[in-house]
Amino acid sequence: MQGRHQRADCHDFVKGTNVTATQTSYHGDVGVSTGFYHRAPLDVPHTPLPFSSRVQQINLDRRCLEEFPELGFIKGLQFLSLQHNLILRIQHLSDLQQLILLNLFDNHISDMTGIESLRSLRILILGRNRITKICSLENSSNLKILDLHDNQISRIENVSHLSELRLLNLSENNISEVENLQGLDSLTELRLQHNHISTVAEVDRLPCLQRLFLSCNNIISFDQLACLGESRSLSELTLDGNPVALETWYKQAVLRCVLHLRQLDMKRITDEDRRMAGVQARKEEEKKKESHKQSIHKEKRRQAIRNAAQQWEGVVANLELPPTNGSKEDVSPENSPAHSPAQTNGLAQEPSPEEPRRVSPGSGPERPPGATESRLRTNSRPNSPRDPKLVETGSGSVQSLSLSDSHLAELDGDTLRLFGLGALEALERGWGAQTAGAVTVIAFRYINFDAIVPTLPRIRVKFPNLSHLIFLETNINRLLQLAALAQVRRLDQLTIHPEGNPVVSLMLWRPFIIYRLHHFNLQRINGQEVTMNDVIAAERVFGTLGHIAATETPHCRLLLLLEESRKRQLQFLLEGRGRRAGLSPEELRDNGKLLGEGLSRALFNYPSRDFSAESPEEGSVESSERAAIIEQYLQELVQRASDTNLKGEALHKLWPSMFAEMVRDCVLEMRDRTAFRQASLTKLTDTK
Repeated sequence: MQGRHQRADCHDFVKGTNVTATQTSYHGDVGVSTGFYHRAPLDVPHTPLPFSSRVQQINLDRRCLEEFPELGFIKGLQFLSLQHNLILRIQHLSDLQQLILLNLFDNHISDMTGIESLRSLRILILGRNRITKICSLENSSNLKILDLHDNQISRIENVSHLSELRLLNLSENNISEVENLQGLDSLTELRLQHNHISTVAEVDRLPCLQRLFLSCNNIISFDQLACLGESRSLSELTLDGNPVALETWYKQAVLRCVLHLRQLDMKRITDEDRRMAGVQARKEEEKKKESHKQSIHKEKRRQAIRNAAQQWEGVVANLELPPTNGSKEDVSPENSPAHSPAQTNGLAQEPSPEEPRRVSPGSGPERPPGATESRLRTNSRPNSPRDPKLVETGSGSVQSLSLSDSHLAELDGDTLRLFGLGALEALERGWGAQTAGAVTVIAFRYINFDAIVPTLPRIRVKFPNLSHLIFLETNINRLLQLAALAQVRRLDQLTIHPEGNPVVSLMLWRPFIIYRLHHFNLQRINGQEVTMNDVIAAERVFGTLGHIAATETPHCRLLLLLEESRKRQLQFLLEGRGRRAGLSPEELRDNGKLLGEGLSRALFNYPSRDFSAESPEEGSVESSERAAIIEQYLQELVQRASDTNLKGEALHKLWPSMFAEMVRDCVLEMRDRTAFRQASLTKLTDTK
């Protein structure tokens, strides 16, 4: 009796609702809007359904229902709309086996449990609820429309078995990644607007997908949309409201990626848009090719420098260079002017205001005697050949002049960089006048200085505007080697890196450069400014030695030591044809205006030899022979000086007694004046 009363109550309740009884089949197109699917015709194929009651459609919208009504007695119910209510749970559906559409839009449902028994369900609308997880769809394999928009779903799951699903609406949720879409073989429309999506995947596994809505998400690059390029059916796409859509190349990039697209962000794609996308695609392809080419060149460049460093390591091991100490000046290759010519001032400390700058002799007061030179410091130590930190180029205008497995020559703006012995071949190539005139800096690395010396005359001719030479790991170990730099035309700055150049550890290397290259008027050495005080100090140290060398060296020896041009000038002056009134030969030799540079400085020269033509063994033998001759010569000089010193000491001891004997002999000889006069007159007569 109680069950009969309940069914009667339900019958009475249904009588008070909007009930439509029909025996016709349903068909047409679905108009998808924001949850109001009941207002549009349904896109469900023509399917005659058996039913036992004439009631097929019930509309219980806006009835403030808090519980799901029990409608199991209506066996033939196909359409049920309960939107805009307060329902918390889905229940009482097990008897509605013919239900095709269930609309629960705008309720308070938090769990989808309860719909697992609906095997005939084609349309399920659960938008604007509180659902957090997609579930209970195991038996809904015939589902064609699933609307779960405006919920709290954070992941796409449990839908891969819905092979008949055509529309999936998950907009306005908390989804961050598009995934688990494989198996939705009939899906034609996927709505994912207003989520937190940053990565899109598996869209290319949807063979029928035509419309994809991704507006207002967190997609920032096309790398996150790579799978769209593999989709062959996609014709409509929305990406507006994403950071990637703010890029100027956004539209062209989308069209280049999705070839069959007909509509983007609700706007039709025109032929002009496709043409621009094609142009952009070609540019991008060329850019990729160029980037790949540059990557290959960079790798070859790194390998060449690495091999040059390894070869240099072997040379250093054979030469047994003395280790450099911590007191020397440090100039990092990355901070050297070779890599940043405009920032050479950054390597040295600024001189004090009282210190005069070298503009002209005598300009400004002298630095106080107690002042010391400011040292060059950098934050990083120089790189060793074992683990060379490669000198990276800072601009895209680098021109590779010569590149092999063990050497590299490249031109970067006004800087010519040479790595490895083979890079010197670049100096022999045909240089255009404009290109050569633009070179103001040359940097040598992993090249023995003795191999560089023969190229200096060619550098003088080829690069007339050269003003800065940089030597990094070139085995400059003697002061006399620095004299070879006098062969260039002009030099404003000189940088000698302490690593691989032991000469920097010598105390007098800087004064010697200032003295020997005085005619260049050097402005900076290792980034430190050359002042008049430095010039005066260098002159005091080496001036006397140069003067003695110029005045005491025989003329024939001078002619052998000087270059051909200077030989002719010196011969001309020594013969007296060019002598001006009032000048002695010594003054002529010291007159720098007549001989280009002072003769006393020119005597400090370093003979060049063809380093590349000889083998390392020959060079080693020659070096050993030269060292033996020098050692023997020095021993003879020391022995001679020692003998002279001993004779002087003996004379100093014997001189008093010798002087007394000489005086006594003179007195005795002059005691008879007549006889002394006669004897002296006889000597004078005999001498005639």
